[in-house]
Amino acid sequence: MTERQKDRPWLMRTYAGHSTAEASNELYRRNLAKGQTGLSVAFDLPTQTGYDPDHVLARGEVGRVGVPVSHLGDMRRLFQDIPLEQMNTSMTINATAMWLLALYQVVAEEQGADADKLQGTTQNDIVKEYLSRGTHVFPPGPSLRLTTDMITYTVNRIPRWNPINICSYHLQEAGATPVQEIAYAMSTAIAVLDAVRDSGQVPEERFGDVVARISFFVNAGVRFIEEMCKMRAFGRIWDRVTRERYDVVNPKQRRFRYGVQVNSLGLTEAQPENNVQRIVLEMLAVTLSKDARARAVQLPAWNEALGLPRPWDQQWSLRIQQVLAHESDLLEYEDIFAGSHVIEAKVEELVTESLAEIDRIQQMGGAMAAVESGYLKSELVSSHAARRARIEGGEEKIVGVNVYESTEPNPLTADLDAAIMTVDPENEARVVAALHEWRDNRDEARATEALAALKKAAAGTENMMEATVECARAGVTTGEWSWALRDVFGEFRAPTGVSSAPLAVTAEPGTPLALVREKAARTAGDLGVGRLRLLVGKPGLDGHSNGAEQIAVRARDAGFEVVYQGIRLTPEQITDAALAEDVHCVGLSVLSGSHAELVPDVLTRLREAGATDIPVIAGGIIPPADANVLIAAGVAAVFTPKDFGITDIIGRIVDEIRKANKLDPLEVPA
Repeated sequence: MTERQKDRPWLMRTYAGHSTAEASNELYRRNLAKGQTGLSVAFDLPTQTGYDPDHVLARGEVGRVGVPVSHLGDMRRLFQDIPLEQMNTSMTINATAMWLLALYQVVAEEQGADADKLQGTTQNDIVKEYLSRGTHVFPPGPSLRLTTDMITYTVNRIPRWNPINICSYHLQEAGATPVQEIAYAMSTAIAVLDAVRDSGQVPEERFGDVVARISFFVNAGVRFIEEMCKMRAFGRIWDRVTRERYDVVNPKQRRFRYGVQVNSLGLTEAQPENNVQRIVLEMLAVTLSKDARARAVQLPAWNEALGLPRPWDQQWSLRIQQVLAHESDLLEYEDIFAGSHVIEAKVEELVTESLAEIDRIQQMGGAMAAVESGYLKSELVSSHAARRARIEGGEEKIVGVNVYESTEPNPLTADLDAAIMTVDPENEARVVAALHEWRDNRDEARATEALAALKKAAAGTENMMEATVECARAGVTTGEWSWALRDVFGEFRAPTGVSSAPLAVTAEPGTPLALVREKAARTAGDLGVGRLRLLVGKPGLDGHSNGAEQIAVRARDAGFEVVYQGIRLTPEQITDAALAEDVHCVGLSVLSGSHAELVPDVLTRLREAGATDIPVIAGGIIPPADANVLIAAGVAAVFTPKDFGITDIIGRIVDEIRKANKLDPLEVPA
């Protein structure tokens, strides 16, 4: 079979960005030269959550998990010498999606690009941010309006752009079952399409154009059959919803179009070389089946559970895709699963159960109402807790973690400090200095006028995209754009789902949890209090709260009184809460790499307040060298993804409370 007869391969991307726009631009051009066929931009947390790099909450986060983009100058440098008219660019951005698209559009115009030819995607799914990722800014209603305005603008002005990527990826990361992943994503899509339809900004006869530009971004886990069937079920439900609810006649407009990042949740710190075969298997789930094949694929790197991947690690993931697409005969055949009754039965089961859950959410008032009530978050926390319990109990086996743990020395991680990329700690100061220079040199009157027009549009009913594009041209910054809208819309703190999560691990006599409960109760008695109190804190802008929530739930089940106020707190706020609540331990969860600055800050503030008897523990993706520094600074214990036994962690917390209060160790095993 000739190359001409083969199906065209999917778009091959690498999710990338770090340090500065200049450094990320260099990385993008190198990846494109290696055969990558699309760009996938990772923005840093201040950019994602609408803060300039000089804001107090941005400290320690600038350039850590993505590229900082504060204004038009940064966006110019990010895409310098990359012709945007020829590029397909995916931007993982949600709360500030309108702003980043405006910057992208203006840079494309400056390059002389035709807006009709711009292709790419803005993720722009705010619902999953309330549930799993945590980069939300505004309340659900205004967030949905921003999304609606952006969709209607792009349909008319940038017709080949995907203005939203309904993102179930992070739902699976937060514990969603396949049914929950399908149902919650579809419910989000329904909420978005209803809002666009009801806005009156798109004529009824053009609504099919809106549906045709809705794309999805999904997760593919290691359960190959189930994941492949999930994709087929997604397609059937989407076809049904768009045909029956929105009367879309054209089957091309009803096509389920999705990109995928395969599962990062399943990547392990222990024996990380096993992550390569996990990644390959997960990729096959979204490429083998022609009738449910992804339009775009991006793969994580083998070492993401250790830290930030290097360019070489990203290249390895790109080469995995290229070998499959160009060396195998995968693209030469029709759907190889057609006619399989095993597949058909599983797909029908997923469709039936997902439709039932969609109906349940609609009866609550839809996805937005289910977010505000806390139902969706509580369900996800419960599912995740159940999964963790299966892993700890050995029911769900993870090679190298809870089974087959013996291993030969790993040459890939012999030097752990060299096995990942690190961001220069001086980078943040340079980015802040460049921001101040930008503000000093812009037309201040034009920027002020543009922001006033944006606030006026937000307070009224007009589409906010035009005002946002003018803000981009006028030199407004990311933080200024966001604060203008905060002034109008306010901010939103999503439900944590912790208090309503049911018991996931039993505490029957003789079980590990029962033994930890006994330790906790005896320690509380020794201290003369009713219950031990644990504050679980998320300092900085890291919104990945899954681990923190699971610690909070298990500590609650072990008899602790848990103080968990959610994400996005300053060290000062965490310290104040610890003192006000008179807690016995502070647990800090950081996955973004900002632990080196934020954790010692909390320690220092507690010491200055005289609270030397409150031990501080830290958890997250923390390289060994950093862990040693934190321990030397006074952190009582550091836990990383290899410490999968949550009950054991709670037991250690009790031990550290006893040690800090000069109590004798207990002989109760845990």
